[in-house]
Amino acid sequence: QVQLLESGGGLVQPGGSLRLSCAASGSIFSINTMGWYRQAPGKQRELVATMTSAGSWDYADSVRGRFTISRDNAKNTVYLQMNSLKPEDTAVYYCNYWYIGGNSWGQGTQVTVSS
Repeated sequence: QVQLLESGGGLVQPGGSLRLSCAASGSIFSINTMGWYRQAPGKQRELVATMTSAGSWDYADSVRGRFTISRDNAKNTVYLQMNSLKPEDTAVYYCNYWYIGGNSWGQGTQVTVSS
């Protein structure tokens, strides 16, 4: 079982920045992918960015060039630096930890972009 603790959401004006963090604990697997998904009201959950334990990453087209995912494997923590935020980035952001045999989700953190 992997537990995920997210932090860093909040309210920000358009064009602003936020940094999300997600720390994993419990049964940590050496081969894993950590990442972020988001779900806006009335919409399906969608991928934002992921990063494997080997260092490969993937981004949604809508955030590429504005968001940066990184991770500290020693701390089992993944970060999402979000710059140039837009109102359409407003959503609940969920951390995900994938491993061979399963995956775990965080409780979600609200990001609201509004003036």
